[in-house]
Amino acid sequence: MTFRPLHDRILVRRIEAEEKTAGGIIIPDTAKEKPQEGEVIAVGPGARDDSGQLLSLDVKVGDRILFGKWSGTEIRLNGEDLLIMKESDVMGVIDAAVQAKKAA
Repeated sequence: MTFRPLHDRILVRRIEAEEKTAGGIIIPDTAKEKPQEGEVIAVGPGARDDSGQLLSLDVKVGDRILFGKWSGTEIRLNGEDLLIMKESDVMGVIDAAVQAKKAA
């Protein structure tokens, strides 16, 4: 099944956080918070302004984003837990160069 968000909504896959602390201690699932970082996997066409003009979204498929702790609505699609949220719930896009430095 495919899913296409409407208006200014986006579909997001949470990106799981590290399971160990800097000291190597493994954090149990019950103590973990839900990640506030995700990857955009689908975007709507955008919202319309008062004059009916279509305003495109700033995020695009593949962007890695940060969002608020209580943002979005959780859904299960094709056996995967995903979030649907408005673009206004996104706090920012993580730059690809920053991601590369973290990985190195």
